[in-house]
Amino acid sequence: MTDWVENYPGFPDGISGYELIDRMKRQAENFGLEVRNQEVLALELTPKKKKVVTEGGVMEAKALILTTGAAPQRLGIDGEALLTGKGISYCATCDGPFYRDQEVAVIGGGDTAVEEAIFLTRFVSKVYLLHRRDRLRAIKLLQERAMAQEKIQILWNTVATRIVGETEVKGLDLKDVKTGYETHLPVQGVFIFIGYSPNNQLAKDLLELDKWGFVKTNNDMETSISGVFAAGDIRSKSLRQVSTAVGEGAAALVAAQRYIEGLQ
Repeated sequence: MTDWVENYPGFPDGISGYELIDRMKRQAENFGLEVRNQEVLALELTPKKKKVVTEGGVMEAKALILTTGAAPQRLGIDGEALLTGKGISYCATCDGPFYRDQEVAVIGGGDTAVEEAIFLTRFVSKVYLLHRRDRLRAIKLLQERAMAQEKIQILWNTVATRIVGETEVKGLDLKDVKTGYETHLPVQGVFIFIGYSPNNQLAKDLLELDKWGFVKTNNDMETSISGVFAAGDIRSKSLRQVSTAVGEGAAALVAAQRYIEGLQ
């Protein structure tokens, strides 16, 4: 989903999300990895046996690593689906440098939205922070930093009703939720931070989750069922980046290997 990755070690000029994943896949295949492109329909998990039910049949394993990730919550307004990746982003650290000296909008009022708005001031000329209420939900320290930042202008009681553009973002249609007054805001980029939803459909009735639905693990990435591990964005944690996902994947794999050796 990420057009260009600039914060992964070893690629000083950046790399497309597709190429990074393709390189990882080919490297793993060189060591004998078998890739099966099948939809997983259900999981059957017990401490003694793990079953993966797919459209092609049932596979049994001694250990399982869950890496189903998370998806950014969408606004669901006109223009969002059309322009995602063409001026709409859900990751400022990934895409912020593309908007150097341009004006952008950040939608949201929580910690992530305010943090990312502050981060964007390193590159852009102006950040409009849109929040549907008259006060932010972010912690006080972040609020103070945002309000002290000259490049950030907070638009209170404001929602976006449409993202304008055909091949790239041209602006936002806005509405004041108190007065109903409608305006248009010309911006070149839109960053949406209204939360993430874990892709937990396979695990939500089987594993222990946090209050947001992410899978809980210990330091070895093991879940509430022994022999079942989780890594990446599906896991309950504070930072969701490619680099942390890779590190967790390595930790989960080593722990799974030790678990299987212990069975033997």
